[in-house]
Amino acid sequence: MAITVGQAAPDFTLHETPQQQRSLSDYRGRNVVLAFFPGAFTGVCTTEMCALRDRIDQFSSMNAEVIGITVDPPFAQAAWKAANNVGYTFLSDFNREVVNAYDVALPGLAGMQGYVAAKRAVTIVDGAGIVRYHWVSDSPGVEPDYAEVQAAVAALG
Repeated sequence: MAITVGQAAPDFTLHETPQQQRSLSDYRGRNVVLAFFPGAFTGVCTTEMCALRDRIDQFSSMNAEVIGITVDPPFAQAAWKAANNVGYTFLSDFNREVVNAYDVALPGLAGMQGYVAAKRAVTIVDGAGIVRYHWVSDSPGVEPDYAEVQAAVAALG
């Protein structure tokens, strides 16, 4: 199912750690920037997630939470967060349910037949749970326009 601006965002529950889960609905009342990316410990993904890290105060001032989502297990995400001094939430979609629900599944990353990662994508969900922005790249090497993402969040008021 394709995600459309103006529709209700599909809710989900994913692991932040092996013992702790988070749901999109937990953030109701806040704007949420869902940053899907192919994988931890890769060049462009590290650049993107650190670019978001460096803007976290600006997002927070706009009542927005940034959440990184990848198919990596929470163990790898935790190691990557620690190595890169990232304080915002990462969620593990190891079952690929959310990348499929948001139509951002990336089959065959780096030529690995049978492996499905997440496309690089940004979805902004407002405090009422409505999709207000949705950007998807078919190339894992293309980063989002960070100023555009910030402007989309700022427009939510």
